[in-house]
Amino acid sequence: MTTVARQKTPEPGPEAPGPSSGRPAGRRARSRPPGEPRSVGWLYVLPALVVYGAFLLWPLVRGAQFSLYHWDGIGQATWAGLSNYTATWTDPTLRGAFGHLLILIVFYAVLPCCIAFVLVAVMSRTKIRGLTFFRTVLFMPQVIAMVAVAVAWQWVYSTHGPVNTVLGWLHDLGLPDWRHGWLGDFTFALPAIGLVGTWVEIGLALVLFLAGVQKIPRELYEAARIDGAGAIREFFTVTLPGLRRELSVALTLTTIMAVRNFDLIYMATAGGPGDSTKVPAYEVYNRTFNTGEVGLGCAIGVTLAVLAFAITAGIGRLVEGKGE
Repeated sequence: MTTVARQKTPEPGPEAPGPSSGRPAGRRARSRPPGEPRSVGWLYVLPALVVYGAFLLWPLVRGAQFSLYHWDGIGQATWAGLSNYTATWTDPTLRGAFGHLLILIVFYAVLPCCIAFVLVAVMSRTKIRGLTFFRTVLFMPQVIAMVAVAVAWQWVYSTHGPVNTVLGWLHDLGLPDWRHGWLGDFTFALPAIGLVGTWVEIGLALVLFLAGVQKIPRELYEAARIDGAGAIREFFTVTLPGLRRELSVALTLTTIMAVRNFDLIYMATAGGPGDSTKVPAYEVYNRTFNTGEVGLGCAIGVTLAVLAFAITAGIGRLVEGKGE
């Protein structure tokens, strides 16, 4: 009896990957695009968003709400509409405070960046020993509490402080007597505060520019020198264009420091003498807690926030250009 061997028919199964399957080898079938569902990504940023919303967005919204009322912080609030915002620009004291802010922006942002540019231009042409130590010393004011800076500079500007002592020596040599009670002088108090801000912010601008100048190809400097470019032309044709982004960051950070300048003013002069050193950030505190004008203080704060946003946006637009 002959036994017929039956061939076992293969059962249908998943198609093996290969050229005949019409699917590239190694590619897995996906039911959704990479990174989906995107809602999962929000879980990673949710804690930061909660903190940001609770401590920044919500107070800003409530401040904008309070700015529409006359309120002393205790009693019944009455509707004010936009009168608090109108007072921000019609009150001579507040208008002067915003003018002082513009002056401080020059000291806090423009002067530090100009001085840092000069230092970077010199460093890009010469080899300087101890650059790390030099950079650390200039950056140190950034890590010192502004309250400590204010106390230290009160002593520096005092009647028997280092500034007046040096000026006294120069007077003994026959020069005019330039000694002043700097922080108590109506004319010199604001520039004196501004110079403290310049001293604080130089280190930040310098560190940013030194980091940026290292990414500029050295071939550009060599080509400029071969073409006979001097120090000034080399700066404007090579260094400055290569540091546009760093300049934008430095101007933005230093301008924000000027806008939110409160602790230095509060500790050094308390807005005096008279109103000569009052700035909007100090007026927010003064109107809210000293004179009981909570609505007006909130209006100043909201106006200051909008002004800071407009200035920083303008800086980025102007420095980095429209096409970037």
